[in-house]
Amino acid sequence: MDIVLQWLLLTIAVAAGWFAGRLGKSRRRSSTPIADEESVRDRLQFLFTNYSDQAVENFVQSLAVNKETVSLHLSIGSHFRLKGETERAILIHQNLLARPELPTRFSPQVTLELAKDYLKAGLLDRAEALLQELMGDRDYGRGSSQQLIELYQQEKEWGKAADVARALTKGDADPAMFKVLAYITCELAEQALREDDRWGAQKLCKQALDYDQSCVRATLILMKLQIRQGSFREAANQSLKVFDQNPEFGPEAVDRLMKLEQEHGDVGRLGKKLRKLYESYPSTSLLLALVESVERSSGRLAAIELLRQELEVRPSVRGLLRLVEMAGYEKGMTTDEGRLVSRIGHLILVNRPIYRCANCGFSGQQLHWLCPSCKQWETIRPIQGVEAE
Repeated sequence: MDIVLQWLLLTIAVAAGWFAGRLGKSRRRSSTPIADEESVRDRLQFLFTNYSDQAVENFVQSLAVNKETVSLHLSIGSHFRLKGETERAILIHQNLLARPELPTRFSPQVTLELAKDYLKAGLLDRAEALLQELMGDRDYGRGSSQQLIELYQQEKEWGKAADVARALTKGDADPAMFKVLAYITCELAEQALREDDRWGAQKLCKQALDYDQSCVRATLILMKLQIRQGSFREAANQSLKVFDQNPEFGPEAVDRLMKLEQEHGDVGRLGKKLRKLYESYPSTSLLLALVESVERSSGRLAAIELLRQELEVRPSVRGLLRLVEMAGYEKGMTTDEGRLVSRIGHLILVNRPIYRCANCGFSGQQLHWLCPSCKQWETIRPIQGVEAE
């Protein structure tokens, strides 16, 4: 497309914007409703990607502001924010708020968009001020409060985040918000535990479980608290509650339970409990814990036989490596083949992610209760499969 045709199209686009602004003042002339924002973005994509910044700026400045064109302005600003051009998005939304012809009913919506721009740009103080201003708004108060919670989470201002979340739950029984509040309360409990405020940590964990009975993290913090107090048997029983709350986190509970029993208890006595759990919630972590318990109580040969039988049904790399290790040790030798299998198996596992977010797919080797990518609570779970659980 040559330069003359490009500028001709741009002139038509600017004229169309001016005409849309004047249309509201024309007598008895109907206006075509603006399409939804996604459709508008698609239609304007050509303009955004094929013309200079100055050309697009001129188009925005020449576009009238009225009830028919506000959505268009918002779409353009949102487009730039999504592209990472936050400065341009901020200018568009600031300009829109400063225009006296902006209909009053659109001010909260534009203010919320500007707050999102500030959040994206890292201007958290400005974003916080705007979001607090909008909290009481009938239409945008809830969205502003949710953005404010995300801001406080980013700043690790857990007390402020809890206050906003509690305010939301008073007028809304949304289970998702109670889950958010439960996990924010767990952050406060961890903070109390670091300060050795055991009574405060226990109280906060119980509050979290009141908000959300399935809150695995609160149960694991209570287990940690009981271990610190020397209540090892109670801590062991506490860990098993995780399977009733959310079996997907069973491997986390089993790992903590086995470490506790190795240090303060008797792994062999867990055989019946572990077998029952494994029958209901089979996983590699549970199997290896069961094998260790059987080895302590009935000997290595019984443990090897159990592991071999289960691997035929539910194969796993971790289980295979454990079998090679146990079988080689039992025979009093380690073959070159056995060492090779072990080495390759460990190389396969060493850089493999252990956890994955069920919401956005983020993966890694560390459990995050709050996904670093999508900012959702309790969506990161242990990965299932031959190379994992």
